[in-house]
Amino acid sequence: MLLAIVSDSHDAIPHLRRAVELANERKAAYLLHCGDLISPFMVKELACFRGEVHLILGNNPGDVWLLAKHCAKLPNIHLHGQYTFEELSGLSVALVHFPELAEGLALTGRFDLVCCGHTHVFEVRYLENTVMVNPGELLGKEGPPTMAFFATETKQVEKVVLS
Repeated sequence: MLLAIVSDSHDAIPHLRRAVELANERKAAYLLHCGDLISPFMVKELACFRGEVHLILGNNPGDVWLLAKHCAKLPNIHLHGQYTFEELSGLSVALVHFPELAEGLALTGRFDLVCCGHTHVFEVRYLENTVMVNPGELLGKEGPPTMAFFATETKQVEKVVLS
């Protein structure tokens, strides 16, 4: 199974749109957004993903009431608040925005995959039996926009630079 992981889209519509297109092309089962989506109009872009989307808020949550209202209308989008712990097809996954929290969760050994964002910098760490992934940013502020794909069978992470 393949998971698509994104973060820090900060209203960059073309970059989120491209990430969703790639996730669909590669037949990712889930799309995980690690926070800072920001505007409710971005939900429309997420809704184009053919699988389930799990979304957390981050430190730039935007209009949470409108985000929740838009997400509630779409059965494939799950808005979880500041964090979520999910069982996705037998895989134990944690989503948090901040890397410090992600590292703490990864070190507990309770999760197969812990995803975070916030720094806008791509990073993969293997801590015990847990893979910690920061997919970088979709915004493109610190360099080209990036995302990650996680292959559950091999626990390999692929960095993708969006073009």
